[in-house]
Amino acid sequence: MNDLNALSATPAAKPIRKVDPKNADTAKNFEAVFLGQMTQMMLESVEKGEFNGGAGEDMFRGVLAEKLGTEIANRGGVGLAPVVLDQILKLQQGK
Repeated sequence: MNDLNALSATPAAKPIRKVDPKNADTAKNFEAVFLGQMTQMMLESVEKGEFNGGAGEDMFRGVLAEKLGTEIANRGGVGLAPVVLDQILKLQQGK
């Protein structure tokens, strides 16, 4: 088998489980908040140039970070939501 065939082979299917939409939303929201906090820290590390938004920019920088985190999570995130969802399900099942 050559390397191209190995890459195109489909992995074994995971068992399909029914997930409560509330749990999935909770996991996604957790990721959005986490990404918002990370974005906030990144924005704080950027030096302000000669031309900046002044007090208005400072006031709304947190809102921008929150919205960026939410949008990143809505577009697939960084893979944190599925891990959080697994942990939520384990806690509910008592494992």
